[in-house]
Amino acid sequence: MFSFTSALLLASACGSALASPAPLPTDIVGKLRDAPTAVDRINLLPDDSQFIFDFFNPAAKAAAGKGGKIVTANAATFPAVVGNGGAMAVGFLDACSMNTPHTHPRATEIQFSVNGTIRTGMITENGARFIMTEIPAGSMTIFPMGSVHFQINEGCEPAMFVAGFNSEDPGVLQIAQRFLGLSPDIVAATLGDIGVEEVMGLDAIIPDSIALGTDECLKRCGITRTSQPTLQRQPRVSGNAFPTGVTASAWPTHSATYTTKH
Repeated sequence: MFSFTSALLLASACGSALASPAPLPTDIVGKLRDAPTAVDRINLLPDDSQFIFDFFNPAAKAAAGKGGKIVTANAATFPAVVGNGGAMAVGFLDACSMNTPHTHPRATEIQFSVNGTIRTGMITENGARFIMTEIPAGSMTIFPMGSVHFQINEGCEPAMFVAGFNSEDPGVLQIAQRFLGLSPDIVAATLGDIGVEEVMGLDAIIPDSIALGTDECLKRCGITRTSQPTLQRQPRVSGNAFPTGVTASAWPTHSATYTTKH
């Protein structure tokens, strides 16, 4: 039987016939934040369509990788939330795909599983135990502000989750990319002095979120691991540049030479 959940997944794959409202002027968020009252904010958004956000066909580019995408309605993409202290995201995870470990620096997240079962893991701070949950459809979990957490769909069908935040600008920080974007010598020493060459090799193979998941799941579901985009690397400036003339160690899927100067 074709269920409501099936309809949601079909719409996420094919796109909705409803168009998201046209992007607003770049200064609208500033005007909304400077408005003295909530009535003034309402009147700065004269079109009723400005109070609708279409997660299936967003006007703004979604955070995406090989395994799916995260569509977020926040102050930048949906200015109607400005002054209301909240934002929302919808995650579309393909089979055997994950939202890689990350934090939200300015918000607590409440996650609701729409279909299937999503496994999550979380560490809130030093000294706290690791928490793992499996969230079947209709269930929710919580990730406190700043906690390191991930979500993974270990099923062979697409899964969807909805996340609510108590900030109109929750932010997101991917752990692997940001850590490996620190000064190479500091990263190498932190990892037990593995060597800058090894750090350089790691930096270039970390996949963008949303990424393919575990080998066990891919094998069970008959999915072949293919190359993934690596565009979310931390930009290099003088303070975190790779040393000139150092060649990255050969990793199974990558080797490269970097000549960026300090």
